[in-house]
Amino acid sequence: MSSPRSDKELIDNLNRILFGINVYFGSLIFIFGIIGNILNILILSQRSLRSNSCIIIFITASITGIIAIISGLPFRILSNWDLDISDNVEWICKVRTFILSSSRSATFWLIVLATIDRWIVSSRNARLRHLSSNKNVFRSIFIIILFTMIIHFQIFYCYTINSNSLGNPVNCFHKDRNCRLINDLIFSILAILFPLILIFIFGLMTILNIRSSQSRIEPTSISMISCPSHAIKNNRRRNQQYRKRDHSLFAMLFIQVILLAFLTLPMVIQRLYSTSRVDLKKYGLQIMIDKFSYNVALLMTFIATGMQFYVNTLSGGGVFRKALIDFFRWIIRKMMCR
Repeated sequence: MSSPRSDKELIDNLNRILFGINVYFGSLIFIFGIIGNILNILILSQRSLRSNSCIIIFITASITGIIAIISGLPFRILSNWDLDISDNVEWICKVRTFILSSSRSATFWLIVLATIDRWIVSSRNARLRHLSSNKNVFRSIFIIILFTMIIHFQIFYCYTINSNSLGNPVNCFHKDRNCRLINDLIFSILAILFPLILIFIFGLMTILNIRSSQSRIEPTSISMISCPSHAIKNNRRRNQQYRKRDHSLFAMLFIQVILLAFLTLPMVIQRLYSTSRVDLKKYGLQIMIDKFSYNVALLMTFIATGMQFYVNTLSGGGVFRKALIDFFRWIIRKMMCR
C-alpha cells in the first residue's frame, strides 16, 4: 500500500510531466502538422497533379486534418494554464468537440477513400475503372463528410462542462456513462478500427491487381531455346524491377497501416478501458493516471492527422518528391524575380 504522501508526490510529478508534454510536444505537433498539411495542399494542387482523383482526396484530407488540429490542439495547450474557454462555456465545448471529432474521422475515412480509388484504378474491369472520376470522388467526399457529421451529432446532447467531478480526464467531456459508451464505440469502431481494416484490405487488393496486370504484359510464349540471350536478360531485369516495385508497394502499405494503428489504437484502448471502469470509485492517483494516459493518447491521434506530408515525402515515390522539388524551385524563382 502506498502512502498518501507518496501518492501526492507521484501525482505532482505526473502533472509536471503532462504539462511539458501538452505544452512543448503539443506545440511541435501543431507547428509541424499545420505546415505539413499546408505543404501537402500546395504541392498536390499543382496543375500536373490536381486533375488526378486520388490527389483531390489527399488535398481534402489535408484540409480536414488542418481543421482537426486547429480545433483540438490549441485548446489542449491552453488548458494547462486554465485558459481553455471550452472548459467553461458549454456551447463552445459542444461545437469544438463536434468539429474536432467530425474532421478527425473524415481525415481517416478520406484515406480509406484514396485506398479504394487506387484499387479501382488498378482493376482489370473496365467498368470498375470508369468509376474513378472527379465527379464520383466529389460525391464520395461529400458523403464521407456528411456521414462523419451525422454520427457525431449526438455530441451536442452528450457533452457538457464541469464533468471533472465524475472522474473524467478533462472538463469538457461526456455527461453520463451511456453517452461515454456511445462516443467510445463510435470513435473506436467507426472512426478507427473499421477504416484501418478497410485501408489494409483495399491496399492489399490494389497490390494484387498491379501484380496481375504485370503478369499479363510479360511475354509468355518465349522459350529459352528460341529467345536470344539479350532478350532473356532483359526479361529477367524486368522481372526484378517488378519484384522490387511489389516490395516497395508492400512497404508503403505496411508503413501507412502500421503508423495509423500505432498512433490511434492507444486512444481506442484507453477510452474503452476507462469506460469499462467508469462505475468504479476512483481516487486521486487513479484519476491522474486516467488523465495522463488520455492526454498522451489524444496527442498521438493529432500526429496521425498531421503526418501525411511526411509519409508522402518518405514513401510516396518519385512523383511526389519531384512535385515537392518543383514547388520549392518555383518559390525560389519567385523570390529571385522580386
